[in-house]
Amino acid sequence: MKTPDRANALLAEGLTDAVGFLAGVFLAYVAGRLFGFDPLAPGMDRSAIGGIVLAGIGGGAGVQLARRWRARRRKDD
Repeated sequence: MKTPDRANALLAEGLTDAVGFLAGVFLAYVAGRLFGFDPLAPGMDRSAIGGIVLAGIGGGAGVQLARRWRARRRKDD
């Protein structure tokens, strides 16, 4: 059985990863729309593929930034 401190740490880790992912996808979506990419476009044309790729990159970058933020915060404690 996990201790409450460990469970809270895991919850915080999951929530920060999720927030980082969603923020990264949102920013990538907005940037993609500015450049003419739309991951929600019907069909599988270049616009949709480019938007999907940008959303994946943005989501991954958001998770990495959230993990670096947590590591830096942990080091400061």
